[in-house]
Amino acid sequence: MKKPLPITGIFALAFSISCSVAKDNRVLVFQDEFKKPQIDTSKWGFDVGGHGFGNEEMQYYTNNRPENARVEDGKLIIEARKEKWEDNEYTSAKLITQKTFPFQYGSVEVKAKLPKGKGTWPAIWMLSADIKEWPDDGEIDIMEHVGYDEGWIHASVHTKKYNHIQYTQRTDTIFVKDATEKFHVYRADWTPHKIEMYVDNKKYFTYNKSEDSNDAWPFDRPFYLILNQAVGGLWGGKNGVDGSVYPQKMEVDYVRIYKFRDSNN
Repeated sequence: MKKPLPITGIFALAFSISCSVAKDNRVLVFQDEFKKPQIDTSKWGFDVGGHGFGNEEMQYYTNNRPENARVEDGKLIIEARKEKWEDNEYTSAKLITQKTFPFQYGSVEVKAKLPKGKGTWPAIWMLSADIKEWPDDGEIDIMEHVGYDEGWIHASVHTKKYNHIQYTQRTDTIFVKDATEKFHVYRADWTPHKIEMYVDNKKYFTYNKSEDSNDAWPFDRPFYLILNQAVGGLWGGKNGVDGSVYPQKMEVDYVRIYKFRDSNN
């Protein structure tokens, strides 16, 4: 994998963004309001393939295919479709900032409306920009939602010591009754000392750096943002997949990433 930008490069990119503004204790360093007619490939790459992604997922993630990922009426649409693609029965999309905007610490906000129906599995999450081994290099799940359990929003972190393979992941949930009907703001605040998750400014998850080891805290390195909609899989398909609900859309109104002014947060 390509190595992430050095931290100095990240700050240079941050200061070059003309739309940077101060908000609370934060400075805007990355944003996409999806006002252009097409997906901005200077901001987003695509993770492509249909190998199950370690979760026995059923979709093939396509490469910038409008049927699966497009801008429509000022929104990013990630659409999962029931259609044959190579050896997969579904298609979808997975957008990433691994090469375009890796960053270390900050506040991530994504305003989104989620798909519904048994088998849907949308996610807003982060991985190490120079990932070599999962879960050793860490994972930050800002929002996950499985369609068979509609309304329950999940936030988690995964590390070598704390992960779902060992049933030791650090996680919590919040119920958002209209998550598939209305847009909500899903947010993660990531500092050198803790990771906190919010929905519409309501905090419901905190993971503190209580252990100073990479096994428990691999989060002092650049990560990248991921937006995707999986189909089925070990979790999303736990109670089966209802093919009749497809196509299903994950809609994203905006993505904003901020740096904290105070590095001691």
